[in-house]
Amino acid sequence: MAAYVVDVKDPALRSQVLHDLLDRLVGDEDRSLVVETFTVPKRKSDDDGPSGDDGDGDDGDGAGDPAVVTGIVNALASPPFMTAKRVVVVHDHGQLSAADAAPLVGALTDLLHTTDAVFVVGTGKVSKDLATALKGAESVGADSEKTTDVLIAELDRVGLTFRSDASKLVIEHLGEDAGRLPALADLLAAAFGPGTTLTAPDVEPYLGAAGSVPVYVLSNTIEDGDVAGALETLHRLLTVTSPRQAKPMHPLQVLAMLAGRYRRFLRLDDPTIRTAEDAHRALGAKGKSTFPSKKALDAARALGTDGLRRAVDHLHRADLDLKGATALGEEAVTEVLVARLAALHGRSRTRGRRTSGSAARR
Repeated sequence: MAAYVVDVKDPALRSQVLHDLLDRLVGDEDRSLVVETFTVPKRKSDDDGPSGDDGDGDDGDGAGDPAVVTGIVNALASPPFMTAKRVVVVHDHGQLSAADAAPLVGALTDLLHTTDAVFVVGTGKVSKDLATALKGAESVGADSEKTTDVLIAELDRVGLTFRSDASKLVIEHLGEDAGRLPALADLLAAAFGPGTTLTAPDVEPYLGAAGSVPVYVLSNTIEDGDVAGALETLHRLLTVTSPRQAKPMHPLQVLAMLAGRYRRFLRLDDPTIRTAEDAHRALGAKGKSTFPSKKALDAARALGTDGLRRAVDHLHRADLDLKGATALGEEAVTEVLVARLAALHGRSRTRGRRTSGSAARR
């Protein structure tokens, strides 16, 4: 029949997309009889000990269990039993080496007219031959994985309406964890009933733990001069995990990210760089959009040479402290750094407004 590839990054959204696809493929049949599911085991890495293949495999790693590969091939080649169709679901096919994937490539070239094959993208890199064999497969994904878009879709699904304060609260609280929205929508629909319009106070008790946030939110809040917001964002980066981010960030990672950001500002502290296009070229930025370069240029101008010097001093001090120059813990050192940088930007913004006001009065 046909092959499908489910490619969704968020595991919770991926499960929902797969569920909806199987509903479509199975139809009125008994899912327990129609669907056969396989998960390819993770390859052994060098850290896991000997792989058992003497290191002469095509990629140097151990591969998935051969019994699983045999089971997948047999399922694809077997006619359905007690049903009119068969759906074979394969999770984590990126864990297959090229050698182990070879039988699957052959099976996909001659699928039975009664069988659908569904490959669910997970971990690992798909071998070249298998990726080529799946080029003709129908790609199935979420309409969007952005928290804002998923929220709109889920509210529509359960028949609820959010006032703007409720939407803002949920989006800020969940951050990148859009996969939590289907369950939240179902919970709110059960609690309040379809057709209800909810406010932030209505929603807040149901939100649970704060979700992860992208790292750029930290630089944004720092450059906005929002000390409290920057510290809250830092805390989430250092403590919160999510399906997309298995481990919290380490303070040294935060320092490296911020140091890279201020190196960009230093490159723009040049009187010959006057426009966003100039900044774009100076930074060697790729793509047509000059917005990130303009944002960096605005921040560099607001700080000025003296402000940039102080920012670099703060970064250097934090680097030494994280390497043992102080008795403060790593998180405390990072908090002090973020607070100092945000306060520095806040003072620069205030000074800029005063300068603009004086010029206007003149």
